[in-house]
Amino acid sequence: MRSSWKGHRLRLHGDFQRVYAAGSKRRSNLMSWFLAPQPSPASVPRVGLTVGKVIGKAFERNRIKRRLRDVLRRHIDLLPQGCDLIFHPHRSVLSVEFAKLDAEILRILRQANAEAARTATAAVARDLNSGPA
Repeated sequence: MRSSWKGHRLRLHGDFQRVYAAGSKRRSNLMSWFLAPQPSPASVPRVGLTVGKVIGKAFERNRIKRRLRDVLRRHIDLLPQGCDLIFHPHRSVLSVEFAKLDAEILRILRQANAEAARTATAAVARDLNSGPA
């Protein structure tokens, strides 16, 4: 099943900078990823892809982005609610089997959901403790 990708993309430079500054960085075998809460949690979860020139020529970077978009399109419903997520792939994404890339993205999305739930629980607990005195 293919879901719409359009509303779930990070596009603005300022949004990327906010995620880098306010988010937490994690690493996996195939990529680094950043997770940050959204400023207005009512909006849809968003994902961004960054593939730097150090990865290779333009056609290689575009191929990596196409592969990642295809996997993410399949699992768009697993994006953590109220969060923005950025994937920064390593060069090895070019040569890895598609099934392994799919499994890695699924693992990252599960980990991001768990981290987002922990953050939300901590925020609720903090709000309850700082209630009216």
